[in-house]
Parts: sequence; C-alpha cells; structure tokens
Amino acid sequence: MADHDALYHRLFSHAGMVAQLLREFVAEPWLEELDLAAMERVNAKFHGPAGERRDGDVIWRIPSRDGSDVYLYLLLEFQSTPERWMALRVMVYVGLLWQQLVREKRLAPDGRLPPVLPLVLYNGDPRWAMPLTLRELIALPGESPFWRWQPEMAYHMLDEGAYAADDLARRDSPAALLFQLEHCRDADELIGLVDALIGWFKGHPGFEALKPVFATLAGRLVTMEEGAGIGAQVSENLLEVRTMLATRMNEWKQEWKRQGIQEGRQEGRQEGRQEGRQEGRQEGRQEGRQEGRQEGESVVLVRLLERRFGSLPGWARDKITQADTETLEEWSLRILEAKSLEDVLR
Repeated sequence: MADHDALYHRLFSHAGMVAQLLREFVAEPWLEELDLAAMERVNAKFHGPAGERRDGDVIWRIPSRDGSDVYLYLLLEFQSTPERWMALRVMVYVGLLWQQLVREKRLAPDGRLPPVLPLVLYNGDPRWAMPLTLRELIALPGESPFWRWQPEMAYHMLDEGAYAADDLARRDSPAALLFQLEHCRDADELIGLVDALIGWFKGHPGFEALKPVFATLAGRLVTMEEGAGIGAQVSENLLEVRTMLATRMNEWKQEWKRQGIQEGRQEGRQEGRQEGRQEGRQEGRQEGRQEGRQEGESVVLVRLLERRFGSLPGWARDKITQADTETLEEWSLRILEAKSLEDVLR
C-alpha cells in the first residue's frame, strides 16, 4: 500500500490537482475568498502519536483575498474499513501542525493561529459512516456543563466511492477521473477511462506532470486483473497503457467467451443425458451443445455490452436472443471500436 500512498502524494502535491479537487468536491462559498493560484506546499516536520513521520499527508498554505492564510491539511486514507476515531486523529495532527507553525513563527498578523481545513480523502469500499466531529465521540449528554472544557474538531470527508458514476462522468476534473479509476471494476470501463484521461490531458497542458501517475494507476489495474499484483512493473505512458489494455481486452474477451461456451456445453450434455434412449441422448447432446454455445455467447455479449453502455433496452436483448452464433461473434468483435450500442447491433 506504500506505493499507492506515494502515487497519491504525487497527485496531490500538484497545485492544479488540489485546486480542481476543492472546486469540484468541496465547492463551499468561502472558496471564492481564497487565492488557489497562489497556494504553496508546506513540509510537515512533525510525527504522529506512534512516532511516525506524517510524510504521507499533504499540507498547503492558501492565501486569502484579505491577506491572511488558510492551511489545507489533506489526509490520504488507504484502508479497507472506515476509522471511527478519525476526528480524534485529525485533532492531533492539526495540533501538531499548529505547534510547527508556532515554532516557525508563521502565525496570523495578530499573533493567533491560522485556520486549518482538515480534508480526509478516503478510497475504501465500505461507505464512510463514522463521526465527522469530535463532539460525537465524547461521552457527555447534550446539556452537560462539562462541554465548555471539551475540545472541538471537525473534518471534511471526501468518500470517493460515494459519488455516482454519472455524476463523476459529468465533471471536467482530474479528481473525478481519479475517483472513477479507483473504483473501476471491469476492463470495458477501464479502457473508456483511459481514453477519457488521454482526451482530458490534451485539453489541459498544464497538468503534464500528472500523466505518468495516472498511467501507473491505470496500468496497475490491468496487471491486477491478470493476477500480477500491485508491485508489477507498468508503463508510465498513457498511450502505452491504452495499447496494452486493448491487447489484453481481446484476450480477456476470448477467455470469457470460452467460459460461456463451456458452461453452455455442460448444460447441454446434462440435458442430453436425461433422455432415456441412446438415440435421444446423442440427439440431446448435439442440440444441447449448439444451444449451449449460442446461449453462452449471448450471456457473454450481454455482459460486455452492459459494462460498456450500461443497462440494455428490451429491443437489444430481443435481438441478441434471436441472433445465431456467427452474428453473436461478429457483434462481440465490434465492441472495442463501437461508439454506441446501435453501432454494435447494426
């Protein structure tokens, strides 16, 4: 997971990437008061409670229009389950940051501490449902007089997997493409995302430094699909990843097709064997094999089309059901080049 941490650190060490993240996924009115074009990185010089250096997190100083500063503390969380005590951790890390700023005399003009925005970026699969404030973690009734002595802290959560695919696809943002890439679960979707990344970078020349990072993330999804593991070497060139993916797609499709045909043949044989006479068994096997092959190819084609174009309308399913084996094979080969469902089933 350390490699993944390093890739995210590279992404969010890019000022343009961070600005896009804030504009697209925080989108609070007060962002208009911040000069995102003038933000600068701050090197964390402190350690966490367990003595670990907080090198994985990213901290930015963002000037505001009135001359003061706001500090963005971006916590990058790579864990399989949400963390109940995140608000407490955030309080500790923000306190350590403030101590560093005091030592460096980087305070507000009146000598007070500058404000901090703690932003937690989470890429796990279970949706985040943990407390967003420290108050929720303290065992006190709402009317208790002890609240006046309790610390207060809250953080802004960005749960990558909580955004709908359609919502992300509408956003012109590398952060949206990252969220889609992180939760991509099939090859058809991945090849579309790589194409979208190539197109996005063509239209945004100021983000060239991010291309190898996105290429590595996409390439690792391909190698993991093949069981090579996250440590496998992959290209840092998006076009090379696109070519590799297209090649692998054909191999994967043929494998899925073989699996579907094999399942169909097995079902056909089973039906044939149920016939009482030898002649009936032989005829049943032959018909079962043919029907099984056709049904297997239909199942695979529907699966591929739904991954590429979404849920299929009734007319498309009817057309696939009525098609013969040769037609199904021809349609399967068209999927890579087709721009629409109609292009495949023409």
